[in-house]
Amino acid sequence: MIFGAFERMVAFRYLRARRQESFISVIAFFSLAGIMLGVATLIIVMAVMNGFRAELMGKILGFNGDLSVVAMRPGGISDYDVLAAKARAVAGVTAVIPLVESEVLVSGPGGAQGAKVRGQRPSDIKAQFGDKIAMLHNAGLESLDDDSVLLGRRLAYTLGVGPGDQVTLLSPNGTATALGTVPRVKTYKVAGTFDVGMYEYDSGFVYMTLPAAQLFFKLPDAVSQLEIKVVDPDAVWQQKGAVQTALGPNVRLFDWQQSSAAFFNAVQTERNVMFLILTLIIVVAAFNVISSMIMLVKDKGRDIAILRTMGATRGTIMRIFFMAGASVGVVGTTLGFFLGLGFCENIERIRAFLQSLTGTDLFNPEIYFLSQIPIVVDSGEVGTVVGLSLALSFLATIYPSWRAARLDPVEALRYE
Repeated sequence: MIFGAFERMVAFRYLRARRQESFISVIAFFSLAGIMLGVATLIIVMAVMNGFRAELMGKILGFNGDLSVVAMRPGGISDYDVLAAKARAVAGVTAVIPLVESEVLVSGPGGAQGAKVRGQRPSDIKAQFGDKIAMLHNAGLESLDDDSVLLGRRLAYTLGVGPGDQVTLLSPNGTATALGTVPRVKTYKVAGTFDVGMYEYDSGFVYMTLPAAQLFFKLPDAVSQLEIKVVDPDAVWQQKGAVQTALGPNVRLFDWQQSSAAFFNAVQTERNVMFLILTLIIVVAAFNVISSMIMLVKDKGRDIAILRTMGATRGTIMRIFFMAGASVGVVGTTLGFFLGLGFCENIERIRAFLQSLTGTDLFNPEIYFLSQIPIVVDSGEVGTVVGLSLALSFLATIYPSWRAARLDPVEALRYE
């Protein structure tokens, strides 16, 4: 559809309100504002949702492996060093960590709580957390030995213990006797605490050395699983088959998407629902464009009739009103695009300003476990939002433009 200079002039003239047309102009203005706010809100919310997903993925995958290898039969994986070497030889695998993992009851002066114990080599713990080793408080990793443990910071707070104190671990998988199974109980010194920034881990995990865990959980010369890290966690399926082939049929593999499927599916569902709900803002604004354009066509019936008698074709009339309506959508989308990206770029400054204005903490790290609002702007998603907004805006102008083009000039002049 090609627009001439005459059509552009008339279309933009109709967008400038005169006194008797002010109501139509107000509707068009609110339509523009609705599209602008809808596009901006969609961009901001999608960026924040992407940021939260990226942060959660980073924390979960930083704590767990991208692939988990477990034995097909009870008794754990006995030849774990051999299997670890085979897994490391697979292209795309960056690290393989043997560990013992089981559930226990941890008790201290402040009470008792269920927790999950992980037995790992200190070198593997350091390699696993990498630059995040600073989250190990009180130099706990350096003093960790077979008679000590590392506690999550919140777990230590619940138990009322700190570095140098003692905690008791009770495992239900105990020793069978004539009187039944006797739980295994042992006291360990607290070497230090760690904080990964997620409540589930900080309040429910205990680290000990691999030999200590093998002894406590009665897995001599064996581990319960291997944690494998890969180059690209989102494409973990590329290494999964090769690792399974390298390790043989006696083990099973689970990727992080399977082990955390419920959690990430919930995040994805919430993200999709938010996108759908916020898209309705743009849809409502598009309906406002339709109503304002229909009212404009009705108000300009005499002008349309005069233009037709002067030689304007139906195509010319349709292009005039299509441009008038589409301009509202294009301008609203453009303003929403820049408003959304600007908000994302300065979201921390805006948060700080609102906090100083209201005197409240809008993003408490103690609740959200993040020091700042995470933002990840996906150019593909932004393009989708902009394209959707423009498409709805253009579709909203087709019917009013067609109605204007079909107006009979004789009938329009007769009733004026």
